[in-house]
Parts: sequence; C-alpha cells; structure tokens
Amino acid sequence: MKNVLFIIDEIEFKYFEFNVLVTDFWMIKTFIEEGYKVDITTKHELFLEGNKPFALVYSTNVKSNDIFKSENRIKNCLNNYDVIFTRPDPPVDIDFINATYVLDYLDEKVFCINNHRALRNINEKLYINKFPSLAPKNIVTSESSLIKEFLFENGEIIIKPLNKCFSSGVFYLNSKDKNINAIISTATDNGKTKVMVQEYLKGIEKGDKRLIFIAGEILDYAVTKVATNNDFKFNEHKKENLILGNLTLEQKNMEKIISKTLLEDGIYMAGLDVIDDKIIEINITSPCFFINEINSLYNINFEKIIFEKTEKLIKLHTERHFSTC
Repeated sequence: MKNVLFIIDEIEFKYFEFNVLVTDFWMIKTFIEEGYKVDITTKHELFLEGNKPFALVYSTNVKSNDIFKSENRIKNCLNNYDVIFTRPDPPVDIDFINATYVLDYLDEKVFCINNHRALRNINEKLYINKFPSLAPKNIVTSESSLIKEFLFENGEIIIKPLNKCFSSGVFYLNSKDKNINAIISTATDNGKTKVMVQEYLKGIEKGDKRLIFIAGEILDYAVTKVATNNDFKFNEHKKENLILGNLTLEQKNMEKIISKTLLEDGIYMAGLDVIDDKIIEINITSPCFFINEINSLYNINFEKIIFEKTEKLIKLHTERHFSTC
C-alpha cells in the first residue's frame, strides 16, 4: 500500500467533510477508495528536526460516501510517504515559501506533485510568458506611468496581483475611466507592489475556459467560467456560471507547446485559463479541476480519470527512482 500525504489549505482542513466543489476532497476520497493510505496536513504543520522533514498529520478514511479525518494528529517523517500533493491555496507568501524550504529536505524517492521548488520559483501569473505565442500582450510593473502608457496603447486592460487567486484584487480599466490614477494606485499599493497588466481580451464576454493539464496532457474535458453579478470575471463557484467548455483544436494543440516545459519544471498538474486561444494564467499551486461540474456536463467520473493519469505518473517516478538506486 502506498502512503500519500495531501498538504491542503487551512479552510479545507477546518471544514473537512466531502464537498463536491473542492478538488482536493474528490482526490483524497478517490485515492482512499483505490487502496491508498492518505494522510492530511497543512503548511503550518511542516517542520524540520535537523535535516529531517516532518509534519503533524491526520489519517483519513471514507465512510458512507463521506471523508473523515482522525481526531488526533501524529508526528511523521515526510520521507515515509511515496507521494506528497502540495496544494495550499495562494497567497504565495512567506509562510508558503517557508513550507517549501522544509520540503527541500525530502528524499528523492518522495514524489512531490507539484514539485515544491517549482511552486516556490514559478509565479503562476508570470509563467505565461514562457510561452509568448500563447500569452496576451502584458507588462509586469509597479510603475504608474508604464501602466498608463500600456492602457492608452490598448484602450482596455486587466490588472492582476501576482500572488492571489480566484480573481481577488483583479481590476478592469478603460482608458476613458475617471479613476485611472486611483485604481492603479490601489492595485500597486501606491507604486510599491508589482502587478501583471494584460490587454483586455474581448472573448471574456463569453467567459474564460479552464483547460486541465495532467501528466503532460491537456485532457478532453473543460468548463467555461462565465461572469457573475454583472462583473467582467468569474468569481462565484455556482452551477449556473459553469458551462460546457468544448476544446477547440487550437486549444488541444497547446499541449505540444507547453507540455515539455511544464514537466521539466516539475509541474504535473495545472489549470490553464484561456480566452480567445490565449492563456491568461497557468494555475499551479492548487488548480481547481471542477470535477463535479465536469461529471455532470460530460456524464463521466472525472475523478477516476484524474486518478488514473496521476497513478501512471507515480509509477513512472517510482520506476525511475528504483532503476537508478
């Protein structure tokens, strides 16, 4: 039996009961049902004793189609696990980064998905610029004059913080807006904090599409996230705002451009947000795979497909490690 550890977000730990909206819960439940021993922890419960990485962990089980964690935590060396899923939500702050430092002391045989060094070194907003043919026009800066120059060149822009998720802190800005200076000042914390500024893509009016990348492949299942409450962006996880997102040939072919780089960087699971065949963001920290919605839209058991793809990846890692021992 393989031992698996999920490092989950604190809010998921606090409300640890099966929730169809939470990707981690689907994955944990499926791994248990497939015969894996699954423990959970949070980034705050990782620690070092000398050069040995540890965590205070909770065991999990499935009963009556629900998931449960043990009442008591135990101390366990992280090298006792075969696989560690590192999935705390952003912000990628100093606590997040410090947790990755603990994971630096893992044995090579332990497979981290996604690789903790990649999560520390790669910014999921900036990562699109590794693939310039697929990225919208963008700049990254805290300088107001550069943002305004980009704005007046393009007419409409999107301003994004670099370390948040779920559309938090994202602004739309039009060159005719009466509050340009105030919005830029707010977004950049008065010029102290760098942001990503992207050209506004008209296709957002029909929503952005979440493509799912696992083990080198963009899967054939996707959802389109449509805006909520007269906003320009998706920011509420509700059924009516998630619709079928059939992949185009161009979107499927993105796999040929991105796959080798992502795998080499240690990114095995990602969520690609796409508008007008441009990737606006590559979610790598804790990508949501919208399993419940995809199951309903495509009449499949998407969690099983994710498990099968991931298990093959785990077996390849195990074979590679033991063949070189």
